[in-house]
This record gives sequence, structure tokens and C-alpha cells, in this order.
Amino acid sequence: MITVTEATASAGALKRLSDEGVSIWLDDLSRRRIESGDLAGLVATGNVVGVTTNPSIFQAAIGSGEGYEEQLADLAVRGVTVDEAVRMTTTADVRAAADVLLPVYDATGGRDGRVSIEVDPRLAHNTAATVAEARQLAWLVDRPNVMIKIPATKAGLPAITEVIGAGISVNVTLIFSLERYREVMDAYIAGLEKAQAAGLDLSAVHSVASFFVSRVDSEIDKRLTLLGTDEALALKGRAALANARLAYEAYEEVFAGPRWQTLGGARANRQRPLWASTGVKDPAYKDTLYVDELVAPGTVNTMPEATLNAVADHGDVQGDTVTGGYAQARADLAAVERLGISYDEVVRQLEDEGVAKFEVAWQDLLDAVTKSLNSKGVDAE
Repeated sequence: MITVTEATASAGALKRLSDEGVSIWLDDLSRRRIESGDLAGLVATGNVVGVTTNPSIFQAAIGSGEGYEEQLADLAVRGVTVDEAVRMTTTADVRAAADVLLPVYDATGGRDGRVSIEVDPRLAHNTAATVAEARQLAWLVDRPNVMIKIPATKAGLPAITEVIGAGISVNVTLIFSLERYREVMDAYIAGLEKAQAAGLDLSAVHSVASFFVSRVDSEIDKRLTLLGTDEALALKGRAALANARLAYEAYEEVFAGPRWQTLGGARANRQRPLWASTGVKDPAYKDTLYVDELVAPGTVNTMPEATLNAVADHGDVQGDTVTGGYAQARADLAAVERLGISYDEVVRQLEDEGVAKFEVAWQDLLDAVTKSLNSKGVDAE
């Protein structure tokens, strides 16, 4: 865990990243991180201006039991169900983190200072249940700087529109493809139009679109390695950056269009691209690759702790590394396609796997909390 002193001493690259218009969010949360003052230290001196969570993060935090014993004991005495226990513990952490980040939220007019919490991943293919869960989470956390995470599945798209239309800020997650990203932006704009028709204040509604990076390289690199030709091997480590850069091109296009101009005139906020899954999976690559090479104004980069440490220590932030690379990005993806690797097949597989992984992590969390409640003499249902 990063200490305040370490964060202060090594914040140079992180500050440069912030100065380039990239908001640095931490992709991690635990009660220990909150109660120890670590999160507050990172916010105060480490350029961290937001927090993202997901089922895997909560599974690791609450599954360890550290810091949750008293709350789980109280919940056991009350005889709550395991689903309620999980929601009470996760929303408590998000609420506390939101309080830590509230000064940032106030200072940035709601742009940053955000803490995200995800709808139950088992609802990823159920639009109505996702909307209901999003409303419930917003009510449970009850903080203006919470963002509700909704997966960018086909069922998630209309849910995004409904939740934004209700004035609730949303972090759209598990975006892998350029086509789906455009659908996400369309769903957001439709939600703002719905909110505007209802007379809501558009300036109070914010959203980010979490475009996943490293997993694209992991899958495509595996297929390139199997091909084994010089041409194939030369393309390793290029597809994820190309995909993300073309996503930013799409963002620039959509939020300069006539449909957006009307909403922008009503003080609506652009839905910022958020680079997710930025921890490098292949040890052959520089561990700050997906930070150094995805610097662009108006973006968010949410980093696991190891990546945040690496950037602070030896990140190489050299200005905008996105907007000048669109032609090369298209060429790189086209080269991958020419080798017989289907982009559409890869991104579809990654979306399916992403939802499935979060479902497994959520079930592991439910199992761990069930065990804890049962150990205290309560039969969790």
C-alpha cells in the first residue's frame, strides 16, 4: 500500500499526467485503505482524484475479512441475507470513500472526486433489474459523488439511458469494441435528452465510459503468438493501444456533432473516456505502457495500485500520445485482421468473459460472506 510520504516524493510523473488533462483514479478500495488514511493521503498528495471498484476488488477486500468483522457480526445478529450483507458492506465502503473525495468533487464541479460501485453482475443481461439496482445503489450510498457502474452489454444500453434520464451519474463498464463504444455514447446522449425533457439540471449529471485496454492485447497477442510469423510477432502489443486511440477519435467526433451541441448548450457534460484494465499483463512490456501511451485531454485513467506506483516511480509522460496516432491505429488493426484474427470475434469474446469473471468474483464474495455469517451462528440465505 502506498504511503503518503512515498506518494509525495514521487508524484512528478503523476502531476505531469494530471497537467495533461488526464484524471487519475485508483482502481481499488478496501476498508483498511480508508480507515488507515491511505486513501486520504493519495488524494491529498498523490494526484488521485477518483476511485473505481468492481466485484473482484470487493471480493479481495471483504473476502479477507480485515476491517469488516464488527459490521459482519452486527449483520449476523440481525439475521440478514447474504445479498443484503454484501450490499451493506460494499455501500458502506463506497460511502466512506465518497466522503474522503467530496472536497475534490466540490473543487471540480462534480467532474472528479467520484467513487464508482457496480450493479450486481448477475443482472448484466436484464435491463429492468439493472435500472432498479442502479436506483437502489444510488439511494443506499446517498452521496452526490457516487457513480453507478453499468456494463455495456446489449441489455445495459437501454439501462444506461434510463438511469442517466433519472439524473443518476453512470460509469459504463466492460467496453471493448469501437461499435459498442459508439452505442454507449448514443445511450448517454439519449439519457441526457430524456433528463432534459423531464426538466432536470443536466450540469449535475456526469458519466465516464470505461474502455478496457490490456485484455485486448492479452487475447490478440495470444493469437499472434500462435501464428508465429515475423509479421504476426511484430504486431504484438499494438492492438490495445490502437483500439483505445480509435475510441478517443470516436469520442471527439460524437461530442463535436450537432446532436451534442444542443445538449452542450444546456450545460451537459461530455461522457469522458476512461482507460480501464491498464495494468500490464505481459511482463515483456513496460509496466506503464497503458498510461504513457494513452495521454489525451479529457480522459480518465484508473490504475491498480501497482500501476500507480510504477507511474509515480518511472512513468514517461510526454504530452498527448493519442490524437496523432489514428492512421497508425487503423493500420495496426487492419494488419491484425489480414492475418485472419477477427476483431469482432475477439471483442465479443472479451465482453462475454468480462461479465463471466465478475459473476464468478461476486459469487466468491457471496460465499465468503456466507461463511462469515454462518460462523457467527446465523444461517445466511
